[in-house]
Amino acid sequence: MKATSPKPSVVIPLLLTTLILGCFFSTTLRAADSKTDSKIAPGQTLKKLAGGFEFTEGPTCDADGNVFFTDQPNDRIIEWSIDGKQSTFMQTCGRANGLAFDQKGNLWVCADEFNELWRIDRGNKVTVIVKDYKGKLLNGPNDIWTCPGGGLYFTDPYYKRPYWKRGPKEMPECVYYLGPDLKKLDRVIDDLKQPNGIIGTPDGKVLYVADIGAHKTFRYDIQPDGSLKNKQLFCEMGSDGMTIDNEGNIYLTGKGVTVFDVSGKQIDQIDVPEPWTANVCFGGRSRDTLFITASKGLYALKTEVKGVDSQ
Repeated sequence: MKATSPKPSVVIPLLLTTLILGCFFSTTLRAADSKTDSKIAPGQTLKKLAGGFEFTEGPTCDADGNVFFTDQPNDRIIEWSIDGKQSTFMQTCGRANGLAFDQKGNLWVCADEFNELWRIDRGNKVTVIVKDYKGKLLNGPNDIWTCPGGGLYFTDPYYKRPYWKRGPKEMPECVYYLGPDLKKLDRVIDDLKQPNGIIGTPDGKVLYVADIGAHKTFRYDIQPDGSLKNKQLFCEMGSDGMTIDNEGNIYLTGKGVTVFDVSGKQIDQIDVPEPWTANVCFGGRSRDTLFITASKGLYALKTEVKGVDSQ
């Protein structure tokens, strides 16, 4: 029997149906892929926990999951407990900026008022650990990451403060490493325009540093002596603050929170209703809540991943 071609009146509707279904499934798959990439827990939305601050910064969490952050212009460190209660941990705190806990429970503070690095022990005793570099004033320690096993890295950009009573800038904007014995301070990065956010992997092998002035973030291989090798561009975005989750995804801040996977591909954007998002950390009992310090507010978002930045 001779094959006959379908009539045009049949072919056109069939083609239209195929095209429509193809577009639908393509869009559905793209949406599914995007949703799969997102680390936000299903059904969860951003929640404002507290407000009325002048400028929030430096969130970190202790071993129990309590989150500490700074209201930098008001010179205070605030605690947000795992029970959802806010209290002042310390007022008159050296104009604290970035914070980080170490494995011993000490709170490390980028004390911007006198360009120092502080350690606050469990009894709230303050010790000035770093006050200069080879006799010259630091620019203003900004953000800090404490390494597993001891030692730490901190960024030292220059942001002139109205409360400073000091002379002009004395050194380039750098990143420093302080070894576990807390005796030797080494300058490990000196070729960035304005280093700011910093975070490392939980195995202590990789360091990420955001050059907010150049709108780029770089990754480095950490050597046994704390020095850095193999500088690589991670992404074309700078950041004020940074954190990392247990899948290795990196969270950068500025206009909301932008999430990148380990390859440097953007996988999510979390919008925050504030002019500027300064910093982020994971906290809470299970470390599955992303805490966001953004200008005058503290926000939180439940995630499907967990944080590894608390020691």
